[in-house]
Amino acid sequence: MKNFLFVYRTDYKAMPMETSETAEGSAQEMEAMNRRWMDWMAGIAAQNKLAEQGNRLADSGKVVRPNNIVTNGPYAEIKESIGGYSMVKATSYDDAIELAKDCPILTVGGNVEVREISVM
Repeated sequence: MKNFLFVYRTDYKAMPMETSETAEGSAQEMEAMNRRWMDWMAGIAAQNKLAEQGNRLADSGKVVRPNNIVTNGPYAEIKESIGGYSMVKATSYDDAIELAKDCPILTVGGNVEVREISVM
C-alpha cells in the first residue's frame, strides 16, 4: 500500500457556515455536511485505508517569501482555497481516486487533489 494525500479545495463562500443571520438554517446545513464528512471518513477507515484523518485549515494564514518577506494569505482574489487535507492508503492512483470520488466537498463544487506521498 502507498500513502496518498487528499487536498480539499473549494470556494469558502460555497460552504455552509453558521452565521447569526441564518443560524438555524446554516447550523442544520453545517451539521448535515459534517455528518457526510464523518460518514465518508468512517467508510474509508472501515476499509483500513485511512492513514491520517487530517484537519480543516483556518481561512487565514501567512506566506513566507524569499528575502524574509511575509504576506497575508490565502489571497482574496483566489476563488478556490485549500480547506483541509487527509492521508489515505491505497494500492494505486486509481484506488485512491475511487476513494476521493465520494468526497462531500464535490457536492459544493469543490475538488480533491490526489497526490502520492514520495518517501525520502
